[in-house]
Amino acid sequence: MFERFTKDARDVVRGAVEHAERSGAQSVEAEHMLLALLDREASRGSFALAALGLAERRETVRAAVVEARRRAGLSRAEADALAGLGIDVSEIVARIEEVHGVGAMSGDRKDKAWWSGRRPFGRTAKEVLEKALRIAVSRRDRHIGDEHILLALTARPGVPAEVLADHAVTYEALVRVLYGGGEAKAG
Repeated sequence: MFERFTKDARDVVRGAVEHAERSGAQSVEAEHMLLALLDREASRGSFALAALGLAERRETVRAAVVEARRRAGLSRAEADALAGLGIDVSEIVARIEEVHGVGAMSGDRKDKAWWSGRRPFGRTAKEVLEKALRIAVSRRDRHIGDEHILLALTARPGVPAEVLADHAVTYEALVRVLYGGGEAKAG
């Protein structure tokens, strides 16, 4: 599949690996792909984000992703569902961080010396890459670009889609910017 990736898409994947390594994450996840996309300049994905007004708000997106990782990757919707069952995720996070330190629930390891080799791609990152391929094929695009990865992040439920939607970046809005309004089906 990676032979069909454009240079920009490959750079996003490499950037996601770097974000995972810097944070000490045990695997590369969808959130790392979003962070890598935010780092991009002069690509179709970065153009689309800028056109939707995200260029000036990248840091708030980064902060929202970090906050979700502190909640063990739970989206706000998932935390709200647990609250409906009487489980206060914020209280749980606060208590765990009180004992084990800030970010203890993120799954990131601060003792990076334990790791030898490359980080594997986690379930969410694999799903995004598969979705990017399906979106490119459904649009009859010959290559998979960073814009397809961005579309895939908005098309599947989870923290990246929620954070982007909170900043008015949705699948439909991206399709309008990238393709001039064409079909907005998530593939």
